[in-house]
Parts: sequence; C-alpha cells; structure tokens
Amino acid sequence: MFKRKSVKADYDRENQIPLIRASICNGEQVAGFRNRQTGKFSEVMLIKNDRDLAVFLDKYGISAEDVKKEY
Repeated sequence: MFKRKSVKADYDRENQIPLIRASICNGEQVAGFRNRQTGKFSEVMLIKNDRDLAVFLDKYGISAEDVKKEY
C-alpha cells in the first residue's frame, strides 16, 4: 500500500572502507565500515540475504565491487 522511502546516509569516504565481515563457522555476515588509520570496524547492519545487502549498498551509495569481504 505505502512504499517505504529509502533514507540516504553517508560515510567518510576518505577514512573508511565499506566491508562485510563473514563468519567461517556459521556464515553470519555483518556490513559496516573499517577505519583506514585505526583498523576499527563499525557495524551498521546484519546481512541475512541478498535483499539486505542491496539495502546496505543503496543506503550508502556503494557499488557491489567496492565492498570487500573479510573472514
């Protein structure tokens, strides 16, 4: 009935790298950003399926090629 508006967010493109952390054991994936200087990871959202990943990419204006996966 009503379409959900997509809220655009931004991140520090100079100091942060988009990243998906994936567990080897259970396959859980978390999307977020890693600080280039400190290496600290900031979690943004849990990725349960491809739709969640698409929401993350759309929200921050990131292409799928720019996101790295870390295990």
